Amino acid sequence: MQKTDKMPLWVFLAFSSIEKRKHALWLIWACVLFTIYCIPWGSVFASQTLIGTQFLIEDWSWFAMMLPITGWYFLSLKWLDDNKAW
Repeated sequence: MQKTDKMPLWVFLAFSSIEKRKHALWLIWACVLFTIYCIPWGSVFASQTLIGTQFLIEDWSWFAMMLPITGWYFLSLKWLDDNKAW
């Protein structure tokens, strides 16, 4: 992606190596899926041992980190769409 004069730095840093809107959407959906995976499902469903062995995350730190990252990508895509930067 080429940086224009009116493009904020936070938008450019989000998608600096992505050239197509489709690839940015793939990145956002991958972040959404990983965010859902990062919920500590083992502690939510403590009575089911199968879930505890499949989902190894035991605290909320990864989930808390993935939420703002996913939001940043989403807001950057929204800015690019609103300003017709693709």
